[in-house]
Amino acid sequence: MQEKHKVKCYIRKHTQEAVVLLRRLVQECSVSGSESRAQAIVIEKLREMGLDLDIWEPDIEELKEHPYFISAREHFQGSPNVVGILKGVGGGKSMIVNGHIDVVPEGDIRSWSIDPYGGEVKEGKLYGRGATDMKGGNVALLLAIEAIKNTGVTLKGDIYFQSVIEEESGGAGTLATILRGYRADGVIIPEPTNLKFFVKQQGSMWFRIKVKGKVAHGGTRYEGVSAIEKSMLVLKAIEQLERRRNEQIQDPLYDGIPIPIPINVGTIKGGTWPSSVADLVILEGRLGVAPNEKMEDAQAQLAKMLSQLQDEWLQVNPPELEWFGARWVPGTIEHNHPLVQTLITNYAEVTSLAPIIEAAPWGTDGGLFTQVSGIPMIVFGPGETKVAHYPDEYIDLEQIWIAAETIACALLDWCGVQESEGVYESEHIL
Repeated sequence: MQEKHKVKCYIRKHTQEAVVLLRRLVQECSVSGSESRAQAIVIEKLREMGLDLDIWEPDIEELKEHPYFISAREHFQGSPNVVGILKGVGGGKSMIVNGHIDVVPEGDIRSWSIDPYGGEVKEGKLYGRGATDMKGGNVALLLAIEAIKNTGVTLKGDIYFQSVIEEESGGAGTLATILRGYRADGVIIPEPTNLKFFVKQQGSMWFRIKVKGKVAHGGTRYEGVSAIEKSMLVLKAIEQLERRRNEQIQDPLYDGIPIPIPINVGTIKGGTWPSSVADLVILEGRLGVAPNEKMEDAQAQLAKMLSQLQDEWLQVNPPELEWFGARWVPGTIEHNHPLVQTLITNYAEVTSLAPIIEAAPWGTDGGLFTQVSGIPMIVFGPGETKVAHYPDEYIDLEQIWIAAETIACALLDWCGVQESEGVYESEHIL
C-alpha cells in the first residue's frame, strides 16, 4: 500500500522533532495534581495538527457513582483530560488510542545519576521520569496520527487520541472519557511492553486488614492476646490463598511467570510500646486479579478466607477487611481477534521480526475499556517496564519510531483508506 510507505517515510523524517516534543513532556513534572502544564503541551501539539479538541476537568461527583472509580483526590480542578479527534469520512472502523500523562514521583533524588526532569538524550536513549511510562508511547501515537494526516491520507473511520490523567492512581481519567461517551471499535494503549503484544493483563486492588488483639503488660503477656502473633496466622492464610488462586491459572501465556496473580503484603504496622502486648496490627497489600476474573469475585475470595481462619480468637474477633487506594481492572482479548492480527501483521512488516505475544504482569487502563465499555483492547508500546518507576528511567528512541510506524500502518488497515490523490507535506514540522 502506497499510503503505508508514505507514513513510514514521514515518521523517519520527523524523528528529531518528536524527540524535542518528548523532551518537553518529560521536563514537566506531571505527577497527580500537576498534569496541566504537560497537557498544555499536548493541546498545543493537537492544535498544530488540526485535530478537533475536547478538553475538560472530570467531575469527581459523577465519577464517584461508578463502582470502578478510585481516587484519593477531592477534585480534578487544574487536571484536564484531553482528546484529539481525527474524523474520518465514514464507512470504516474507529479506534481509540489512549495514553496517560501522569507519572509517579521521582522518589529520592540521590538515587538518580541525572536530572529526573532534564530529558537528557545520550546514546539513543532519552532519560527522565515518564520517558518510558508512558510519554514515549504518547509521542509515538502523536507521530503516527500526524504522519497519516500530513501525508494526505484520508481515513474512513475516526481516530480518538486520548491523553488522560490519573492512570497511576487507578484510572479515573480513562473512566471519565468512557462516561463522557467515547466509544470505538478498538483500543490501543502504548504502555511500555518492549514492543511485545500484551493480550491479557491482570488487575489489582489494594486491601487493608486490621487484626485485633488484647493489650497487656509485657511482663504478663499471657494475660493478653498478641495481634502480631495473630497477624502471622493471617499472613500464612494469605500465602495459601495465593497458591490456590495461582494453581487455577492454566493459560500458557503465564508459563514464564512464577506467580501470575500475586497477593503482596506491602506494609505492616502494629504495636505501641515494646513492653506492651500489641492489640492491633494493620496489614496493607495488593491483590492480583486474573484477566478473566471479576473484581468482586476476587474480593469475595479474600473475605471468605479471613472468615474461615482456624483460630478461636480470630473466630470471635474476626479481622476487618477494607478496600482502599489504587485499583486496576483486568482485561483480555483473544489472540485471533482482528485488532490483534492487524497490529502484529504490521509489526512484522515494519520490523521483519516475529511478534511476541505475552500476558502483562501489571494492570493498565485497558481493563476499563473491556469491562466497562466492552471494547476490544490491546497493550503495545515502546519502552521497558523494568525501568518504569525506577531511578534513571529511560526509553530507547528507536522503539518509539517502530511503535509509531506499526500503529500508523495498523490504523490505515483498521480505519480504512479513502482513495484520493493526497499531497505529502514533506516539510511539515512535528
